[in-house]
Amino acid sequence: MAGHSYGGEVISQAAAGNSNVKALVYINALMPDVGESSNSLSAKFPAPPLTKAFNQVPFRNGDGTSGTDLYVQTDKLRQVFAQDLPVAQTDLLGATQRPIALSAFADKLTAAAWHDKPVYVLVGKQDRSIDPDLERYEAKRAKARKTVEINSSHVSLISHPQAVKDLILNAAEDYVWKR
Repeated sequence: MAGHSYGGEVISQAAAGNSNVKALVYINALMPDVGESSNSLSAKFPAPPLTKAFNQVPFRNGDGTSGTDLYVQTDKLRQVFAQDLPVAQTDLLGATQRPIALSAFADKLTAAAWHDKPVYVLVGKQDRSIDPDLERYEAKRAKARKTVEINSSHVSLISHPQAVKDLILNAAEDYVWKR
């Protein structure tokens, strides 16, 4: 199972206790532990530039509760999220981005599959959305079987798809050969 960005948090929780998941691949991802949130984990390191580039947009749910969606300011998206992509591509990303609810960063994990499953990590050394030192810390803490560092922004899956593919295939091949 592979996760990018806050998707790392999602796969950590979703794969817990799932015997069909044989390995976890984290691509420029967050990897909180049980009881941690993305916010509490990220607070261990300097805030990346992305945190100063959000537009906060309030919303109301059908049940009357409210929340806040976060969008990356389109004029800052390239410099804090995808500086290694062409301008035309980052303009499109900015125009078509989907928000994330601010509350997602405060949700605490109740399980962390990385304790029990092999972990593979890709660190974008030029990531301005998640501190690369945080990504390295997570890899070490999870005793990653393999950590690959590349000169990439946060969107290595777009700017360096071969490196991402290679890491995912490496995780799959390790499982096939070590069954």
